Amino acid sequence: MTALAVKNTALFVLAAIGTFIAQALGGWDSAMIALIVVMGVDFVTGLLVAFVWRKSNKSENGSADSRASFKGLCRKVGILLAVLIAVQLDNVMQTGGVVRLGIILFFFGSEGISVIENLGLMGIPFPAFIKKRFEQLKAENEIDPGGE
Repeated sequence: MTALAVKNTALFVLAAIGTFIAQALGGWDSAMIALIVVMGVDFVTGLLVAFVWRKSNKSENGSADSRASFKGLCRKVGILLAVLIAVQLDNVMQTGGVVRLGIILFFFGSEGISVIENLGLMGIPFPAFIKKRFEQLKAENEIDPGGE
């Protein structure tokens, strides 16, 4: 097998896996792209806060902690699992993606607030109205566990 064939096979497998995951998460639309982008930005800014500024609130001395990074990645996987569950709930209830969109917007707001906090720890000023909008997005799409 040539190097080109190995490369093409690997790309085919990765594309198939990516397609399957995107389909399971309800498709690759603008809401999903926005969520993935803000999750990535949150992770990167979190790493920068820990490695460069050493102001992370995830460790005692504010520097990078591999355990905290792993927990952060696990939380991000948990968010994607919540989207997966929302897709299934939409399918059962035949709501056309409303539950999925609500879950995505909730987590988009939550992750956005985290990005703003990380930028603040870096000393980067951020407009208050943007933070307020992320908080509003999160609150508008919050799920009440008490059912009230």
